[in-house]
Formats: sequence, C-alpha cells, structure tokens
Amino acid sequence: MFYRENGQFKTSYRADQQIFAIAQDRWLILALIAFAFIGVPLLADEYMFRAILIPFLILALAAIGVNILVGYCGQISLGSGAFMAVGAYMAYNTYVRIDGMPLIVALLSGGFFATVVGIVFGVPSLRVKGLYLAVATLAAQFFCDWAFSRIGWFTNNSTSGSVAVSNLNVLGWTINTPVEKYLFCLGFVVVFALLAKNLVRSAIGREWMAIRDMDVAAAVIGIRPMYAKLTAFAVSSFIIGVAGGLWAFVHLGSWEPAAFNIDRSFQLLFMVIIGGMGSIMGSFFGAAFIVVLPIFLNQFLPFVGGLVGVDISTAAVSHTELMIFGALIVWFLIVEPHGLAKLWSVGKQKLRLWPFPH
Repeated sequence: MFYRENGQFKTSYRADQQIFAIAQDRWLILALIAFAFIGVPLLADEYMFRAILIPFLILALAAIGVNILVGYCGQISLGSGAFMAVGAYMAYNTYVRIDGMPLIVALLSGGFFATVVGIVFGVPSLRVKGLYLAVATLAAQFFCDWAFSRIGWFTNNSTSGSVAVSNLNVLGWTINTPVEKYLFCLGFVVVFALLAKNLVRSAIGREWMAIRDMDVAAAVIGIRPMYAKLTAFAVSSFIIGVAGGLWAFVHLGSWEPAAFNIDRSFQLLFMVIIGGMGSIMGSFFGAAFIVVLPIFLNQFLPFVGGLVGVDISTAAVSHTELMIFGALIVWFLIVEPHGLAKLWSVGKQKLRLWPFPH
C-alpha cells in the first residue's frame, strides 16, 4: 500500500536511469543520510562512535571495494587486508613526507598506490580463476606483511615498527572528537557508495557482471576479459586503500602491520558473503553484522552464563564468535547465497503487493 510505484511514470531516459527508480526509495535514502549526518551526532554517545559507528563506516567502505571485485566481477580475493595496508602506509608517507599535504589528498594517494598494487597482483586473474586466483591474491597479503614489517622506509624508520598520525584537519576543520571523526568518515562513505552504485550500473559494471556469469560468452560478444578484470581490481583496490587510510588515520591513530593481517582479509570476505555478493546495500548489512555481533556476544554470553551459574571467560566468548561466524557463512552459502541483501529485496517485493496475496 505504501511501497508501490503506481502512477510514477518515466517520461525521459534520465528519469528511467535513476539510481533509485521508486520515489519511496529516494526519500528513504535521503532520510537515512540526513539522519546519519544530523540525528546520530545528537543521539549517540562516545562509546557508540568509537566502538560501533566509526568501525562500521570504514569497514562498510572496504566491503564495497571487495564486493566490486568478488561480488560483481566474480574474482575471489584474499588480499584485501594487504590493499588496506598499502593505502594506510602510503597515505602516511605522503602525509608526513610532503609539507602541507592535505589530509584528503593523502588518503586518496593511498588509494592510488593500492590501485597500482592491486593491478600488479590482479594480473594472474588473466590466466587463473577460482581457488588458484585466491592463492595468488593471498601472496599479496604475505608480501605486504613482510614489506611493511622489514622495510624501514614505510614506517619512516620507526624503531618500534609502529607509526602514528595526529592533528588531523581539513581546510582548518580539526578532526579530534569522535563526532568529527564520524562525520569525516560518513562523508567518504556516502560519496564512494553513490559512485560505486553508479559504476556498477554503467557499461563497465555490466562488463564485470558478464565476466562473472560466464567469461567465455562475454569474450565472444566483444568484452575484453583483461580490461574488465584489471579495472575491477583497480577500482576495488582504490576503494579498499582509501578505507585502509581511514582505518589507520581516523580509527586507530597509531598502528603496526598486524592491524592489516590476513584476519582482516577474511573478515572483509565474510562481510560480503553474509551481506550479499553483488550488492552495495549488502556491504552495509555485512559490515553492520560483523561489527555488532562481537559486541552483542561479549555482553550476552556472560549474562546468560551468570543466569545458569557458569563463568564464561573472554577466550570462550572469542571462540564462540568464530564458531558462529563459521556456522553463519555455511548457512548463508547453503540457504541464501545472496545474503542479507536478498532478504531485504524479497521484503521490498512483498511490500509492493501487500496486502494482496502473493
């Protein structure tokens, strides 16, 4: 009744090609963005910003990058943590070695260098696929872990191996408080999410999906597999690199190579699987699930243990978290391969016909 497009006629190609074709979707997205910029800073406390909202935004941005490569182009990657590390360390070097370097330009430069590394390690995708490609991208993870741990230039010859940034500012706006960090990250996420949504609907996005569905047939109809795969690696690595810079600069402040180890790569892949492959909205669902679930378990399991008289340790909670993640991934792959985004899509379709039977 409330979610229908009856009477919403398209009278031009521009109207027909809108990102959100139904007016209700447009108003909902605008309301969510307005609430995120205005309502959340007024309602959330410092813990909410530091523990949930800022990590959620940055990981959602990284999941969008992974989804472009894995979900839209069908190229399995286990090197996302490495691309985040490249973005973080190269943004750091650009920021501290060039006097007067603007913060946003430094973060984008981190994305650029991540793009270069992504293309280099994406070259094997021209010859191999599936598990073999996953192993090739896994090599990027181990190589970057070694490089940032052993080569002193990346850490500005820090004796401890860790680096730090401070006094972040954009055009005179100092980014110190959790609210300011949240708004800074939110601006990046909104811009990149809209750009990614437009990109996957463009000609190159359709080429990615054709390669994903059947690369031989795509080559027959004139799509160049080399161009499609390498552009997917480039765009994905750029977004992940920017997310890595935000994770290091805004969320952590100081970090070492262990912050971007292989666990981060698996975490991002889990977000895409649980949220929904081939869906920008699914990247947000997956990030929210991965960020909120550990916090929920840390509160819920000790509470249940107290009710039954069992002392549940922190290690037990951590192990339970891993088991639940594994079980959920298996469940989603079997029951709903398209993840939470598919459930969201089905719910919207049912609303379009409600209250009539379907």
